Amino acid sequence: MSEKRYAVAIDGPSGAGKSTLARAAAKALGILYVDTGAIYRTVGLCVRQRGVEPADQPAVEALLRNIHIEMCYGEDGLQRMLLCGADVTDAIRLPEISVLASKVSAIPSVRDFLLEMQRDMARRQSVIMDGRDIGTVVLPEAEVKIYLTASPEDRARRRYLELQRRGTPQDFDQLLREIEERDLRDKNRSVSPLRPAEDAIILDTTGNTFEQSLTLLLKTVRERL
Repeated sequence: MSEKRYAVAIDGPSGAGKSTLARAAAKALGILYVDTGAIYRTVGLCVRQRGVEPADQPAVEALLRNIHIEMCYGEDGLQRMLLCGADVTDAIRLPEISVLASKVSAIPSVRDFLLEMQRDMARRQSVIMDGRDIGTVVLPEAEVKIYLTASPEDRARRRYLELQRRGTPQDFDQLLREIEERDLRDKNRSVSPLRPAEDAIILDTTGNTFEQSLTLLLKTVRERL
């Protein structure tokens, strides 16, 4: 299976476990994992660092012309994000950066700016790529398309536990509100709204353990290759 180049597109709402599951699945399959959300988070972080209002489209577009975003992989095989040469991998995981990422991702020019970077990686090697429009826009010809979801409450609980482990705890009710608000923004934005591709397999992991969800994901991928 590793000799054949292929792409697995995983879409779904915030907090559905896309990144964690896709990373583990990529390791099991022996292929590259690409976290596209990290790319948008990097733009969101840059917006905050430069004091740009994310709703100010001309200002964000001007910012794009003067920044350099790189994706690389450390010796541990994990994806690292560089912003103008600085490693921002940990900084982009703060909740407030997630909110900014959602806002800037609604700007068409931002999506266009990052689209070719994502497609180029899939042209060069087999990948599992996760995001919100991978199967519909970025890799519409992907061999496997999966829409990964879970209830808002389940996603908020996972995020709550993740932030506790990182040492940056947040209020559960606030996290739930933020997830519901982001769902609304992502599903109703005019450019590349969050929705399953017509030929995507829907996987609902509500109530599942990580191991159960990973087993289900790998089974689904292998059945379609």
